[in-house]
Amino acid sequence: MLKSLSIGQIAEITNGQKFGESEKNLIAQIAIDSRQIIHPSQSLFVALKGAKADGHSFIPSLVDLGVGNLLVHFDYVIPEELKSKAVFLKVDDTRKALQKIAAFQRSQFEKPVVSITGSNGKTIVKEWLGQILSQKFHVAKSPKSYNSQVGVPLSIFGIEEDHQVAILEAGVSKSGEMDALAEMIRPNLGIFTNIGTAHQEGFESLEQKILEKLKLFKNSDFLIYCRDQKSLAPIIERNFREEMLIGWSDQAGADFTRSVKLLEKGAKIIFVKSDLNTYTFQVPFSDPASIENITHAIIAALTLGQAAESIQKGIDHLKSIDMRLTLKSGINDSLLIDDTYNNDLAGLKVALDFMQQQRPKKRKILILSDLLQQGSPERIYAAVSELIQSYQLDLIIGVGTEIAVLEKGFSGKFENYSSSEKLLESLDPERFSNDLILITGARPFGFERVVNRLQQRIHGTTLEINLNALTHNFNFYKKQLKPKTKVMVMVKAFAYGGGAVEIANHLQTMGADYLAVAFTDEGVILRKHGISLPIMVLNPLEETIELCSEFDLEPVVFSPEFYKTVQSFCEANGKSISIHLDLDTGMHRLGFEENQLDELKQLISNGNKIQVASVYTHLVGADEEIHRDFSLEQLERFKRMKSELEGILPEKTLFHALNSAGIVAFPEFQFDMVRLGIGLYGVEVTGKYGTSLRSISTLKTTISQIKELPAGETVGYSRKGMLKDGGKIGTLSIGYADGYDRRFSNGKGYVLIQGKKAPVIGNVCMDMCMVDVTGLDVKAGDEAIIYGEGISLKELADRIGTIPYELLTNISTRVKRIYYLD
Repeated sequence: MLKSLSIGQIAEITNGQKFGESEKNLIAQIAIDSRQIIHPSQSLFVALKGAKADGHSFIPSLVDLGVGNLLVHFDYVIPEELKSKAVFLKVDDTRKALQKIAAFQRSQFEKPVVSITGSNGKTIVKEWLGQILSQKFHVAKSPKSYNSQVGVPLSIFGIEEDHQVAILEAGVSKSGEMDALAEMIRPNLGIFTNIGTAHQEGFESLEQKILEKLKLFKNSDFLIYCRDQKSLAPIIERNFREEMLIGWSDQAGADFTRSVKLLEKGAKIIFVKSDLNTYTFQVPFSDPASIENITHAIIAALTLGQAAESIQKGIDHLKSIDMRLTLKSGINDSLLIDDTYNNDLAGLKVALDFMQQQRPKKRKILILSDLLQQGSPERIYAAVSELIQSYQLDLIIGVGTEIAVLEKGFSGKFENYSSSEKLLESLDPERFSNDLILITGARPFGFERVVNRLQQRIHGTTLEINLNALTHNFNFYKKQLKPKTKVMVMVKAFAYGGGAVEIANHLQTMGADYLAVAFTDEGVILRKHGISLPIMVLNPLEETIELCSEFDLEPVVFSPEFYKTVQSFCEANGKSISIHLDLDTGMHRLGFEENQLDELKQLISNGNKIQVASVYTHLVGADEEIHRDFSLEQLERFKRMKSELEGILPEKTLFHALNSAGIVAFPEFQFDMVRLGIGLYGVEVTGKYGTSLRSISTLKTTISQIKELPAGETVGYSRKGMLKDGGKIGTLSIGYADGYDRRFSNGKGYVLIQGKKAPVIGNVCMDMCMVDVTGLDVKAGDEAIIYGEGISLKELADRIGTIPYELLTNISTRVKRIYYLD
């Protein structure tokens, strides 16, 4: 943080009311997460109320930890026993107070601030610009995609006195959000990447969205934008002074006129400035999106006074790389966190926090390179040393000539290698087993080679799971609920194909109340991997009741006979067990019917070894308006049955009826808990809030081979595919054994390659399929999107007459799952 503050100064900045004696220590850290406090005596904890959790609930444990300064909401009742132990600063809105502190800290920074907004490419431009500028400047930048109302303040708190330039990303999803970000960031130089349809539901029109984003630059000195974007450029040019605009274009007459020449590897970009100065750069990628992103970064670097030679040196270290924090399967049941592009303190902290959230493993291992171009080595490594102390690492493998200083004061094992080559020479993958390994380092160290050495080899086809999108969807549904309504999340069927263990672990960190699986063995796997949330088993078998008891799983009981079976097990073994009662109100699949309630009540009264955790029913057609009246009949029947049972059940027994569709369609029937299923995974089946959810998964594969075929040739089994006029086909590494449905054969399905549709030709095979790529400039190794952005699950399901559930759950376990934060 730029300037340490007293609690009195913070009270003045936030207009807060102080309770308790002032702490003598100055505040050097602002924290919103109780798990991220490094120096309690120098920290201010800001208690935020969010969909995931209320920060106020962590205050007693924080005071015990030694945190003496807390920023709380005005209606927080300070416990008597804490009044003499800490200073409480009460404000009307803790989030706005956090933003005011950030705005003050920003005002202390007199060097250039660059801010980036737009629809796509913000994070990539920020990262690439940061790497380029680091050839000349000591750069502070937002970690990952910290661009929100809370992320921006946290980014500002990462700016230190010796930074020479700061790069801050800003994102909004609805009207009125940019004012607060603009007040905090106050950029000297702005970059507007592009405009698209993301988050369009928060705005009345595309123009309103553009104008909202442009508020960020109202007091900037300069604004970089692309004049060729016809929906964006005219609005910018109408609303800003000509002398502050830096427009670039592929047409003559712009401040920077660009021409691009594609090479065998990468591209050459030539800029002619309006003063006729010419700059030439060679970049290591050729796709249009990457070339647009690097164009913004180059022009920003030139505007900040960086020499072309220095810019090119920075570009030489870039690759068209994945900028995401990614969780991958490692060998011998290890987990890898791939952060191989990162090279700064803020990013390291985010990666370590992500590591902390993962399920327990035998050891926690950090592979870390020298931190290049980060200012004074004494300061940066002292800060790194302080940081790693709080994460309880077992082993650090340092790579580089400076990082050895971390060994001092580190209580775990430390190994040092002078270069990546030396590390790779001695890196035996078999020494790692059931470990959690974070791999993070500067681009010149090429740590992707380390990831490749340690990564589990499964399959070229991957299913990528966006954990930020999962969080977004979870929070969307939480906002539809009353504050006390609990959430049970369905992770049955391998979490709808996404991978139950990692998704369950993420849900555990997000604050889900319950999990549900279909069969007992699914619950056992979760328990063996450290999942501690209560778990309901929907379809337990008689022979698995002992496993339910052993692994603290809670079976659904759906008939008098099964109730008696569970009761007999408990009596014979002297054990008690929690169960869930399924009431049949119209599904007619499983469950007690209304005429069985008297018998059920008698069983409950006699079964003192059985605790009823919840009572529920399942709606037949909550996703279809045509069945609304029947759904209401079901809910009324459930209310009647509920009233019959609650007199003999404990007060804490939970009642629930709503699934994902029901949460949206019948919010007045939330009862004590809801069951979130397909909605969490990005499919809103009622159609009312489809644009409010984010798709969490992308299934992708690669082209194995390209073939040119003459007219009349056939393709695939039974000669079903026909190229009447000849053409070009690509063979993809995915088939029906991977879960790509055979019904997509012969043009029913298509994939996206370089953003263009390639229809399936011929029959889908067990391990491969063929697509028509005639007219597309593609080659072996190119990526093909099976579903994800641009191909919705619902559209694919409609094409073959099925439902999105089937497509999700059919993805084979041999397909590698990759989890990431975008």
